[in-house]
Amino acid sequence: MRYDYDVIVVGAGNGGLAAASKLTAAGLRVVLLEKHNLPGGVASSFVRGRFEFEASLHELCDVGTKEEPLSVRRLFTDLGSKEDFINEKNLFRTIVTGENGYDVTLAAGWDNFRQSLLKVCPESEKSLDRLGALLDKTTEALAYNDRKKGRPNKLVMLLKYGKFLISASHSLDDVLRSLGFSYRARMILETYWSYLGVPADELNAFHYFEMVRGYINGGAGIPLHKSYGLSLSLAETIIKNGGDIRYNTEVTRFIYDENKRVTGVCTKDDEYYAKEVISNVIPHNVFGMSGKGNVAEKDKKLLNARRFGLSFICIYLGLDKSADALGIKDYSVFIAQNASSRRQAETEMGMYVVNCINVAVPEATPEGTCSLFFTIPVFTNKTMKGVTADNYKKFKSDTAAAYIENYEKVLGVNIREHIEEISVATPVTFANYFGAPNGTAYGYELSGWDGVMARILSTGNELNIKGLTFCGGHGAKGDGYGVSYVTGIEAAEAVISRLTGKNDEEKQ
Repeated sequence: MRYDYDVIVVGAGNGGLAAASKLTAAGLRVVLLEKHNLPGGVASSFVRGRFEFEASLHELCDVGTKEEPLSVRRLFTDLGSKEDFINEKNLFRTIVTGENGYDVTLAAGWDNFRQSLLKVCPESEKSLDRLGALLDKTTEALAYNDRKKGRPNKLVMLLKYGKFLISASHSLDDVLRSLGFSYRARMILETYWSYLGVPADELNAFHYFEMVRGYINGGAGIPLHKSYGLSLSLAETIIKNGGDIRYNTEVTRFIYDENKRVTGVCTKDDEYYAKEVISNVIPHNVFGMSGKGNVAEKDKKLLNARRFGLSFICIYLGLDKSADALGIKDYSVFIAQNASSRRQAETEMGMYVVNCINVAVPEATPEGTCSLFFTIPVFTNKTMKGVTADNYKKFKSDTAAAYIENYEKVLGVNIREHIEEISVATPVTFANYFGAPNGTAYGYELSGWDGVMARILSTGNELNIKGLTFCGGHGAKGDGYGVSYVTGIEAAEAVISRLTGKNDEEKQ
């Protein structure tokens, strides 16, 4: 059967949900096609016994409070979502057990953040002042760039926002060195590097500072009803606005006309046609569904040159005692054997994160219980080397046992005797669920020639396929779950402008 719409959105992940919400609010006829039976992608949850676990997304940065909302909270409000967030007062606890080790907790809010770092690195006072000034200048530069629609005056950028240009063109480690931070202070400040998947000596400083600024200003924003609550709220908004969502509807082919313009998509039984298509599906997969001769060679070469971003091994534990009874005091703790992000990325059990949502949201699990969520970044295929169908279960069991034992040893707690439910996900799990190569949840790795600034500057000059717009973690702003929503909004705004000839400012 044939269906016709103004816009087709493929994939109900973060970007696709945001795009469809924005498009339907503009009065366009929209259908959102999702291969699973529920929305969300990484922003979803699953149930084991009496516990509901986050699949992956469990917090967002740049959320802010109701009284002082930041970009993410404003985004959900603007889209019509009524979902709320809890703000965690501590950013993270970071423990390095090896040489030059430390155990430090950093607090949210600039003054609290500053004081918590000065407690362990008192020599960093002037460096922190310089960092604060740089973060402020970065915010001003981005606001100026937005006012100029991405076409700023080069002389103004150079003379007024020179510090921003430095952070935009150098690695995080280089910039922290230039600000005068000691080795220990640098390692502590670089803790969140794994959230972007690129070691600090390669990670773009501007990209990192944008994320960390959002965490410092508002703390970690934890969805009150888990991430699935966010996804469900956007899905409800789409329906309320008159849009269609079709679950269990997997796209199998993108339809092109004789001018190599995307005009629709095929599913198992139906064809959908539209004036524009937005894809939340990674471009590698879209190209594989595009048929011979429809994709430009330059675009194929670009994708083949890119590296896939990190995936994860996740261990989900439901415990039969409360966090307080078990002596678990931290919402988020990073554990590593070595302080260096480069060594962490290259070493087995180099770094992992454990979250206990009950510390921030006590009612997240049944009374008298708690849950732990281990996130183990997987940077290369080496982690799964030698894993076969025959030994896959053993690999998951052995991996869980090793990390649980290490966590108990480092934190001085006993959790094994209190495990009521356990589940383990690997890159294979995420590959099967997302359909993304290597199980990457973040799209393509942002580093070197393919960094965030390079992508932003080349926006519109790559993957420029008529009738097709991409959104999600593989977009210009790259890694991270929060920016996936932003890319969805931006994709929708571009489509609205092309279809109506008006942008948001003109409508106002």
